[in-house]
Order: sequence, then C-alpha cells, then structure tokens
Amino acid sequence: MKTCPRCGSKKWWYLSTGQIRCSQCGLTRKAAKNLWKKSHISPYWKGRLVEYFCLGVPAYRLRFQVPYSQVTIQRCFRMLRETIYRNTIKDLEPLSGEIEMDETMFGGRRLGKRGWGATGKCIVFGIYQRNGKVLTFPISSRAKETMRPYITRYTKAGSLYYTDDWFAYTFLPIRGNHVVVLKEKGVPKGRNHINGIEGFWSFAKHWLYQYRGIPKAYFPLYLKEVEWRFNYRNENLVILLRRLLNQQISIVKEQI
Repeated sequence: MKTCPRCGSKKWWYLSTGQIRCSQCGLTRKAAKNLWKKSHISPYWKGRLVEYFCLGVPAYRLRFQVPYSQVTIQRCFRMLRETIYRNTIKDLEPLSGEIEMDETMFGGRRLGKRGWGATGKCIVFGIYQRNGKVLTFPISSRAKETMRPYITRYTKAGSLYYTDDWFAYTFLPIRGNHVVVLKEKGVPKGRNHINGIEGFWSFAKHWLYQYRGIPKAYFPLYLKEVEWRFNYRNENLVILLRRLLNQQISIVKEQI
C-alpha cells in the first residue's frame, strides 16, 4: 500500500479529479492510473481495438469501422505497443545453445532496401536462438564497442555462435564455438548456417511496410512489437495482450 509521506497513513480517498487524498492529513497526490484504465474509450471498443491490433490492422484502415478518430486509434495502439515494450524489456533473459547474430537497417525511402550507405535508416542488431526466439536492439553503430555489451549480456558463454565475417565478432571464440557464415549480397552462401535471423528480418520488414512510414521516435516500440509477434507467432496474441494489460492494471493497484 502507498504510505503518506507526511503522516504515515495508508488510507487514501479517490477523487473525481483522478487524484488521491490522504484520509488523515489531506495530502493530495496524482493517482498513478494505468493508461488503459484511464482511456475514455468504451470497454467494448477497447476489446475490439485489441483484436484489430493483434490482427495487424493499421489505424488508418479503421477510420470508417470504429466510432473514434484516427488520432485516438493511433494513441490507443501506441499505448498497446508501450505495454508490449515494457513487458518485453522487463522479461529479457540471455539466450543459449545455437545462436545466430546479424545486423540490418530499417527505414529510409524504401523499407526493404539494403545497403549500409543509405541515409535516414536505423541500425538494428538481432540475436536469434535456434528454438525460434529473437531479441532485437536499435544500435547507434556497428562498432565492436557498441555490439559487444549486448552479446555478453544477452547470450550465455559456451554457446555456438553463427555470424558473418564482420570484425566486431572476433572475440566470440573466447565465449564459445564460433562459425563464420560467408554471405554474398546479404544472403548466406552454402548450407552450413542457421537461416533464422534472415527469416526474421524478412518478417519484420514485411510487417512494418504496411504502416507506410513509422515516426523515428517510436521505432523502438514498433521493433519490439514485431519481435513480440514473432516470438509468440504460434499463440493467440489477443489473449497474451489482454493478460499483459491486466498485469499492468494490477501492478498500479498494488502500488496505490
């Protein structure tokens, strides 16, 4: 329970203004309301919007199907992405076993265009585990100093690493076995490789293309959304997302 910093009381009144007030000394504070609970959208349409979101329907396609403005729908979808982002970051665990690592770029005039010389793009580093789980991180550069902390923190020593011949991976034999996969125009050559991370890049770029442009400030939210969709691609996303929303509301209630 939340304790009053002035008198030490744990009894609070909920005000119609959205604030809470100590029942003993009258200290008033803003209530830490959950964004989902705070929304003025009706419970019925909240449920429908969760279903539309999980089905991947962009906000602009719902402007004639939902009795809310496109801005309201976009705000609701952004809140869902923030919920996924917070829970994904909170539950990150190191991967082990057979792991493939790669970097790619998103953004620019053409979402699927390759090439490190393209301007206006975001660099993304991906770690893929053989069982189908992937972790992605926006990075500022491909330098070893930038990528190494992610590798050491989110992979377990002794794993079998598959990477390209980029010099940033030269320290991997110290952590485990390292197999270098030669590529030709971004495509792995031969059959001695795990092709999972390349499949995820295609999945992510195909999924993000339907939004017809993503604000750069919100790119990490979209990236974690695609990662979440990929990692739970064999499960009912509606049930998973509703569970995440309920957890967020429960956490807020416990803090108050």
